[in-house]
Amino acid sequence: MTHKIALIPGDGIGTAVVDAAMQVADKAAPGLLVPTRFDWSCDTYLKTGRMMPEDGIETLRGFDAIFLGAVGWPAKVPDAVSLHGLLLPIRKAFVQYANIRPHRLLPGVQGPLRKEGFDILCIRENTEGEYSGAGGRVHQGTANEVAVETAIFTRAGVERILRFGFEQAMRRSKRLASVTKSNAQKYSMVFWDEVTDQLAAEYLEVQVSHYHVDAIAARMVMAPETLDVIVASNLFGDILTDLGAAIQGGLGFAASANIDPTRANPSMFEPVHGSAPDIAHLGIANPIAAIWSLCMMLDHLNESAIAARIMRALEATTAQGFGTVPGRDKTETITAAILGALED
Repeated sequence: MTHKIALIPGDGIGTAVVDAAMQVADKAAPGLLVPTRFDWSCDTYLKTGRMMPEDGIETLRGFDAIFLGAVGWPAKVPDAVSLHGLLLPIRKAFVQYANIRPHRLLPGVQGPLRKEGFDILCIRENTEGEYSGAGGRVHQGTANEVAVETAIFTRAGVERILRFGFEQAMRRSKRLASVTKSNAQKYSMVFWDEVTDQLAAEYLEVQVSHYHVDAIAARMVMAPETLDVIVASNLFGDILTDLGAAIQGGLGFAASANIDPTRANPSMFEPVHGSAPDIAHLGIANPIAAIWSLCMMLDHLNESAIAARIMRALEATTAQGFGTVPGRDKTETITAAILGALED
């Protein structure tokens, strides 16, 4: 079986890391992934006024998965334009409501905490919450200007992401941390807590803990080994997953998946290190996050044995020291080491 993959390298280092990941995929399973490349980026916006064509979503609908490099180049296009012009429309159109990010130290990587043994799976609600885009501004440019940003929490949206988190906890260590700020946000976050408790009655084997977002941020630093599955809203999950990337050694190791668990739509996989325009021309982008994201994509496509083989090669590479120090190794050097490990 082959899988049709939409490749969107995007901006900055996105091209380099996507190319590296596809080299690894071709080495591990020649012909398994059939890619079609779409050069949608900030340059596209400057030329056409759009980050992707008007029929971009319909074009992507026919693929088995989407593999994204990076989006954004603030010196050319404001981030609010690039993000809302490409990444967010894809997530929402394809109901990719579960953003999944693994946080653990790869062999040979020295995290800033000087701690080992943690394995956290952060699950972020991906289509509503604080990033719903509801709001507006009035009296702009005057002393009475008002800006309103409304967070939208639906029962369907909150219940489905929490249920997804419970299901992941059942497959792991049966521990779930639900994150809110319900002491201060007495409507949306109290609602989230209530739905968590309602679902907990269906998953009696899962040990459920409630955390305020500031408290769990501290726990991720002080005692990350005590956490397993974390479920949070769009904004809180966004912040906590960047913290997770930091404790696992940096954004060069930050893989992610944007999943439609129903599989009715294509899911999207991407490293979350951003486009890094300042180093895009230096050839030192770390491809590990992209290749880890590739493994997540292969798992989702039911190619778990191939994903596991690539992950073992990735771990063997970092164990030898390749890619473990930011900016030290060339992209091509790290990629070559992973390709070599696949031959062992």
